[in-house]
Amino acid sequence: MSSNDAAQSAQVATRTRATETPADAGDAGYSKDLKHRHVNMIAIGGAIGTGLFLGAGGRLHSAGPALALAYLVCGVFAFFVVRALGELVLYRPSSGSFVSYAREFLGEKGAYVAGWMYFLNWSTTGIADITAIALYTHYWSMFTDIPQWVLALIALAVVLAVNLISVKYFGEMEFWFAIIKVATLVGFMLVGIFLLATQHQVDGTTPGMDVVTDNGGVLPHGVMPVVLVMQGVIFAYAALELVGVAAGETSEPEKVVPRAVNSIMWRVGLFYVGSVVLLALLLPGSVYSADQSPFVTVLSKIGVPAAGDVMNLVVLTAAMSSLNSGLYSTGRILRSMAMAGSAPKFTARMNRSQVPYGGILLTCAVCVLGVGLNYLVPSQAFEIVLNIASLGVVSTWVIIMICHLVFVRRAREGLLARPSFRLPFSPVTEITTIAFLLAVLGLMWNDPAVGRKTLLLVPVIAAALVAGWFAVRHRVTEAADQELSDLAK
Repeated sequence: MSSNDAAQSAQVATRTRATETPADAGDAGYSKDLKHRHVNMIAIGGAIGTGLFLGAGGRLHSAGPALALAYLVCGVFAFFVVRALGELVLYRPSSGSFVSYAREFLGEKGAYVAGWMYFLNWSTTGIADITAIALYTHYWSMFTDIPQWVLALIALAVVLAVNLISVKYFGEMEFWFAIIKVATLVGFMLVGIFLLATQHQVDGTTPGMDVVTDNGGVLPHGVMPVVLVMQGVIFAYAALELVGVAAGETSEPEKVVPRAVNSIMWRVGLFYVGSVVLLALLLPGSVYSADQSPFVTVLSKIGVPAAGDVMNLVVLTAAMSSLNSGLYSTGRILRSMAMAGSAPKFTARMNRSQVPYGGILLTCAVCVLGVGLNYLVPSQAFEIVLNIASLGVVSTWVIIMICHLVFVRRAREGLLARPSFRLPFSPVTEITTIAFLLAVLGLMWNDPAVGRKTLLLVPVIAAALVAGWFAVRHRVTEAADQELSDLAK
């Protein structure tokens, strides 16, 4: 690009931001206390959570070593989504994130659907997290007599209290949570590599390719189980879009976001694919189970005193971190929606620490229903909410890609300027990603136990969204008229 082109592009960007880009009323009132290290580690923490630490156990059991390929494929598409979101963030940072972009590029109905599906995602993810916390805690014998639902309720209460602190403390806590998770995974991988290199037996099994070949190969149960775990793998990457939300509370998004987004790809390859490959080489898939972290399974079987206890404590921290992040993001998203009239008014309220506590409390209210789920069906609670959360994840990511398609189209029409940090190969990348995500949803029909029942909820959710829109549309219209009136003054 020539210097004249660059100058012209900058002028277009400035003019666009000043005259055409709508401000999100939900962005007002936030502090800008998140620093580069906070956002960067929030991105890392978002990529390492309950979906890997707990969910990988059951998926390895059912899909075998091919799970690593599933993580790789889904990770590539997850990167495309975050890269598209990163470009939108640099165009206009907003704590409302993709809901704010949906409002601009798809209209109020698009923002309404994006926001409530994201709420569905994180509120059910919160249930998965408190379920995971209860399961982790049951690992220790002193807690086995305490009902799972009681432990889930305690976890929710603790994280709620933590989340109502200022965003600076939230960022600091997530920073250290992410440090713990990364350090633990690196430590585990070093242990795994050592076991492979020395051929040290794990529970009577000699690590290596023989573990794979002697137990049915890469696809011990065929292709279908790998296909069926795809929605769970998508769920494992669900928190990556937190980068877009957190960017609204940092003072230098143009510096922070590109670094955080670009580093996601190697994290996926190292932490997800690398750790799953190691797990598959250390023990047969049949040894792992859905009710115990696969990392705990390995470390408990190598004879190192308290190794399983330490690892279990770390994965417990990871689940707490995921729940904390979910409350953080939904609080901001709901506030953006409330200011536009499409969410309850109380979710727009902020406390003295500039934390949108109304939206956080609403998410917690849904999580309380999860406590009831842990009471009624403790053995199935995690998988049930995981599949429902996947609906929210897939819809959120599809909306992000549709927003980006419209954004690029308007840029080509000269209505706005794209930043230099861009999603490559548009529009092919967006269309391919959308097709993949919709295919993942369709494949859930092949799982009659949970996946098919989850898909049958789609018409129910759609009906609820339509009914909800008719209930709030007058408030949305009033909010839009008020905004026009304020701009005219």
